[in-house]
Amino acid sequence: MPHCLTRFDAVRALRAWLLGLSLVGALGAAQAGLFDDEEARKAILDLRAKQAEVQKESLERHAQQTRATQGVVQALDESTAQARRIALQLQAQLDSLRAEIAALRGQNEQLVRELSEQQRRHRDLAVATDERVRKLEPIKVSLDGKEFLAEPSEVREFEAVVASFRKSEFAQTQALTGDFLRRFPSSGYRFAAMSWQGNAQYALRDYRNAITTLRGLVTLAPDHPRAPEALLAIANCQIELKDNVSARRTFDELTKAHPQSEAAAAAKERLARLR
Repeated sequence: MPHCLTRFDAVRALRAWLLGLSLVGALGAAQAGLFDDEEARKAILDLRAKQAEVQKESLERHAQQTRATQGVVQALDESTAQARRIALQLQAQLDSLRAEIAALRGQNEQLVRELSEQQRRHRDLAVATDERVRKLEPIKVSLDGKEFLAEPSEVREFEAVVASFRKSEFAQTQALTGDFLRRFPSSGYRFAAMSWQGNAQYALRDYRNAITTLRGLVTLAPDHPRAPEALLAIANCQIELKDNVSARRTFDELTKAHPQSEAAAAAKERLARLR
């Protein structure tokens, strides 16, 4: 019997055999002697033995399949467990990387803020430095047809002299010009300051000091644009002092040295009245 014979097949074969046996018995006593009871028991035992063998083989194959299946399941379980462990490790590494990235991002933002603050401080410092340097750097000035460099403080003090004279604060003008000439003896404003000082002294009726101041201007800078006005002012001071002789000499000096000036024209008119 082939190995694939099942219990059902064996039972069905046995029934068929028994049926055939009963049919044979019915055919006649002559043929009944072909199969006796001993032979029937033997056939049944053979069938049972074959059935047991088939059943044993089937159980063995089932056991092998079960063991194989269990091995596959176990392997899958181990693979799944390993995959789970790897996934957990990867997740832990990912979480760690995320934490590091967050920390680095925070540090980067802090650095950006600190850099921005530092840049702002540098800009403020640069602006303040430029402002201080600008206050100390000489300034190009144009006055009386000449250009020269003057310190910022020099410019401020000279402007204070002019402002005080225009306010008719002549005593203050005299004091300010004295301080200015002491502080800046070589200033490009020097002769202009002497002119303002002499005019302030004249306004204060300090005629002798006015003559001294204005004569110093004419002596030091006879070609200065303010020299004609200085000579005219000297002559006026001399007239106020009743020194008409000196006044005439000063008018003559003015008309000869600066014949085309407005001061020379005024000197001619006043000289005519003195004669």
